Amino acid sequence: MQMIEIEALNKTYRTGFLMQAKKALTDVSLSVPKGSIYGFIGPNGAGKSTTIKILTGLLTYDSGRVEISGASARGIEIRRLVGYSPEHPYFYDYLTARELMVFYGHLVGLSGLELQKRIDWALELVHANKDWADRRLRTYSKGMVQRIGIAQAILSKPKLLILDEPMSGLDPMGRRDVRNAILSLNQEGVTVFYSSHLLSDVESISDRVGMIVDGRVVREGKIHSITDSHSAEYHVFIQGPELQEAPIRGVKKGVQSGEWLCKSSQVKDEFLRFCVDNNLSIQKIDIQRPSLEDVLTEEIARAES
Repeated sequence: MQMIEIEALNKTYRTGFLMQAKKALTDVSLSVPKGSIYGFIGPNGAGKSTTIKILTGLLTYDSGRVEISGASARGIEIRRLVGYSPEHPYFYDYLTARELMVFYGHLVGLSGLELQKRIDWALELVHANKDWADRRLRTYSKGMVQRIGIAQAILSKPKLLILDEPMSGLDPMGRRDVRNAILSLNQEGVTVFYSSHLLSDVESISDRVGMIVDGRVVREGKIHSITDSHSAEYHVFIQGPELQEAPIRGVKKGVQSGEWLCKSSQVKDEFLRFCVDNNLSIQKIDIQRPSLEDVLTEEIARAES
């Protein structure tokens, strides 16, 4: 069963003095299986945050179907399943982190010893159980606020955790802590849906990915199926007489001495035959497989052309 099911979702904003229509989402469709980690990626303004706000009930939409665990995302009861941390969380800054967690704990029906245990668990999971947890939030850095935002989102132990840019503003150690927290929660059965610009992190922890560009989902599925759809690039290093130009179409000179780049396996084979026929010694062949960043960059360029 799917935890999230979005089908043909459309959203239009009205902006400016004349309230002109601006399409934010066009026929967006994606599925998030229960128990998975799903990365939602795309450039700024592509529609990631709009989609997330629709999932959490913060925005309405024009048409389409949006369901969480088989029920409409517009329903009040379904929100008991969801924990959410926005990209720029804002809290009462005169509170300490622990006081804030008590406030949110009461909102989700926790109290007494159970609430204190849950607060300690949430803060420890995101490595926020430090001495600064008893300082006023107004003294926090952006990274500290991000950690507290995630801690409050998991306080109710939700079935679905939705995070908008959870690693924004974090240093490398903070990113590692958040990645580990996501993996730990997922091992306990929590479905995680998150957006991120840090594609290396997305590749390292996600089961599936949705790629949105200009309000449209252009790729969706497992990471290897997305990257494998793009040909690998072959770096062939040769010794012998210096070639002045590429002898075969699809081959170009690399930055290193004797390095030639072949854009596909077929081109690589043709170039190797050329090398053998012309007594050029082949030192080594490196394979550079496309990353999510390569695929996303290509999709952005295609949308802009």
